[in-house]
Amino acid sequence: MLLLTFTPQEIAQDERLSRILASEWHQDIASFISTKLPKLVAVLIIFFILWRVVQFFVKRLNQRAEQQVGNFRRAAQLRTMASILRATAYGVLGFLAFLQVLTIFDIPYQPILASAGILGVGVGLGAQSVFKDMINGIFILLEDQYNVGEVITIAGQKGTVEALSLRSTRLRDSDGTLYVIPNSQIGVVANLSRDFSIASLPVSVDASANPDQVMALLRKVAGEIRNDSAFKDIAINDPDILGVNDIRGREVIYPINIRVRANQRDPVLRELRRRIILAFDKEGIPLGVTTNMVLTQKADPTAAPQQPAIKT
Repeated sequence: MLLLTFTPQEIAQDERLSRILASEWHQDIASFISTKLPKLVAVLIIFFILWRVVQFFVKRLNQRAEQQVGNFRRAAQLRTMASILRATAYGVLGFLAFLQVLTIFDIPYQPILASAGILGVGVGLGAQSVFKDMINGIFILLEDQYNVGEVITIAGQKGTVEALSLRSTRLRDSDGTLYVIPNSQIGVVANLSRDFSIASLPVSVDASANPDQVMALLRKVAGEIRNDSAFKDIAINDPDILGVNDIRGREVIYPINIRVRANQRDPVLRELRRRIILAFDKEGIPLGVTTNMVLTQKADPTAAPQQPAIKT
């Protein structure tokens, strides 16, 4: 069994070291509480206040967008501004708060920024598309090509703009699929919600129907929708019956065009189809049959079977 023995001098030296370490820890904790902790709390409070201010303005912009009932374009612009303000402000505030925390804890951030700069040069050589995304995003905003809430077609995809930033555009299609498209991939923009839309419906009618009677009936049905209280504020012009637009064998095409408010075509077209079917059925006007449809006559089961002819 090994016994360790210490001299009184060694014991006294260990006690002095313990007191010195305890004193230094006490001084460090006291210094942190007296100097660094108030600064840290102040930074967090300022960050929280600025964060709440940004949330307040974002919320006000969204509320103003909801109040723009008759001005869809202005509402879309306000939602876009709110989205960009939130994303940009959070990034800037987070970066500034990080630098202040490093300063409070006496961590030099200049070498970190220098290293990040050197790394950024290397990354920038291989990530030029990010710069193109941001440049194209700036032009999208300056030229007001589209806004949040509008229906557009970009990069071969059609949908509603859910979010817009300098980096990318988020589209949600009718199936619920979310597309994230980099702004550098956007070449041609087809905005389906700007100013107004055209509700166009080609009506196929059998060639046996009188064209004047068909056009008069279509004009009557479309006029009823135009004056209906449910669609009076949606349709902004009288319907336009263009006449006989095409003849495909026994099928005659009569197009109907109604100018409606932006992004309001579908409800008008649904009601127009429903009323046309009812009106044609009431007047006995047959709808057209496409040329690629084959009609077959069903045999009458009550008829007597035909005897095959006997050749002599």
